[in-house]
Amino acid sequence: MNDSKPTPSADGLSAPYWEATARGELSIQHCTGCDNLRHYPSVLCPHCYSSDHDWIIASGRGQLHSWTVTHHSFHPAFSALLPYTLVTVDLEEGVRALGQLGDGGGQNLKLGMPFQGRFQSRPDGFGDLIFDIC
Repeated sequence: MNDSKPTPSADGLSAPYWEATARGELSIQHCTGCDNLRHYPSVLCPHCYSSDHDWIIASGRGQLHSWTVTHHSFHPAFSALLPYTLVTVDLEEGVRALGQLGDGGGQNLKLGMPFQGRFQSRPDGFGDLIFDIC
């Protein structure tokens, strides 16, 4: 049984995102055609259809949009974490990000409450996005 988390495919469009996680940074794709941000990365901007882009480093600050408590693991590496809470956060930059709820929360979550993202190091060199209640 393999108890290590699957390693992301850090190539193509997602490479800058995953490389940033290794530095503890949340990188968001930025359209240089119309100045909109998009997360998750995509080939074309959904606003102006430009393929021109660069990357910005997001603050990781935002407000709770939604959450779910996970009780079933679809991969053995996540079994020891059960149950865990995944949160969707509306980042102050205007896009949403999904991450795991950090320690000390989960019982009294309320829509709109403030969160701060951080990265937890992984053995494969990347980082897992963790959101802590502010």
